[in-house]
Amino acid sequence: MNTYLETNKQRFLDELLELLRIPSVSADSSFKDDVRRAAEFVREKLQTAGLDNAQLYETPGHPIVYAEKMVDPAKPTVLVYGHYDVQPADPYDLWLTPPFEPTIRNERIYARGACDDKGQFYMHIKAIEAMMATDGLPCNVKVMIEGEEEVGSDHLGIFVANHREMLKADVILVSDTSIISNETPSLETGLRGLSYVEVHVTGANRDLHSGVYGGGVANPINVLCEMIASLHDENGRVTIPEFYASVADLSDDERAELAKAPFDLTEYKRDLGINDVMGETGYSTNERTSIRPTLDVNGIWGGYTGEGAKTVLPSKASAKISMRLVPNQTPDEITELFTNHFKSIAPAGVTVTVTPHHGGMPYVTPVDSIEFEAASKAFEDAWGKKPIPTRGGGSIPIMALFEQELGIKSILMGFGLDSDALHSPNESYGLFNYYKGIETIPYFYKHYADLKK
Repeated sequence: MNTYLETNKQRFLDELLELLRIPSVSADSSFKDDVRRAAEFVREKLQTAGLDNAQLYETPGHPIVYAEKMVDPAKPTVLVYGHYDVQPADPYDLWLTPPFEPTIRNERIYARGACDDKGQFYMHIKAIEAMMATDGLPCNVKVMIEGEEEVGSDHLGIFVANHREMLKADVILVSDTSIISNETPSLETGLRGLSYVEVHVTGANRDLHSGVYGGGVANPINVLCEMIASLHDENGRVTIPEFYASVADLSDDERAELAKAPFDLTEYKRDLGINDVMGETGYSTNERTSIRPTLDVNGIWGGYTGEGAKTVLPSKASAKISMRLVPNQTPDEITELFTNHFKSIAPAGVTVTVTPHHGGMPYVTPVDSIEFEAASKAFEDAWGKKPIPTRGGGSIPIMALFEQELGIKSILMGFGLDSDALHSPNESYGLFNYYKGIETIPYFYKHYADLKK
């Protein structure tokens, strides 16, 4: 196995770079053809790797790529999930090199999607290829790679519900998360959910001269800023009534276990270029970003932002707001609470609309399962040390739906780093992490097959 990996190392990298050159931005319709081109690329590579039935399944949105290799009905079946779509690369001017011209600097691949999630799901294709070319697959494998994860996986749920038999498996393997560091491997045992909304505050029926009307009518930008500012109190807690009513608090013992993960606050601030951290009082930085719910403005706009001056009171101001959710919170519940509260705090001089975009349920996977044990042993084989269980702060909305529709758990076996700049300019993925992932994944199959006997 190791000989095969070493012999094909450069080819594995070249193929990933080719995939990264495809601007598969699912959120922007102008990239629709490129998104499909990425799907075709993945289908072709699954077929070349030796999997059967590699094909595209059409959806009302972007296609889903599926392939499988059923070696023995008596063996366990692993369903690999990932996504070939990527976040928009804007703002382009903040990239040191073009986002869709992958560049290797300091042993890292810089490109949009390098870590999230092209680099991570492609490891699985290469690991499966390596297993089939050497010792053979110890498990059956099914691979499902979608093209809408970055826009809420709207059509994947319908696809899963309509293809339960085809997707029948014993465990889902996902690489779309991170490890603590290249020296300290970890396995995420949970992810936060998500409620994402867009708000609009409208004042007068047209933009107004700020000298003629300023001070006499509501300025939607001023109002929106005041409304947003009121959504947190002085202790960093969200002020929406009942926002915390369903939150599942961790016990002192559970918090103590999570605190065992190494964390250097000085290095954390240095990496981000900040002087201090902030957040909910009474919780550590790691807890604030994993086990506590949040509310953040992701974008805000209105009025004149071009060159020079234009003295205007805008007719409308808007913002995009995301709320990360923890176990027992549901996106529908939180979206409704937000909508009712946000409209209630609007002053009489404006009207407010709230448009929900997408959401997802929080997800927790047990650490006492055969599947988790197999993943832990795989990391131990590759790193020489046991991985530390952690909680992730991000969201993969489809995880809870997989469990609901297929009745199986997912293992979050990620290899990225928090410093990979996901969703930001200059996203990157370490060559070490890419190759280490390809090395580690086959160990999971080996241990899982042994433990399931």
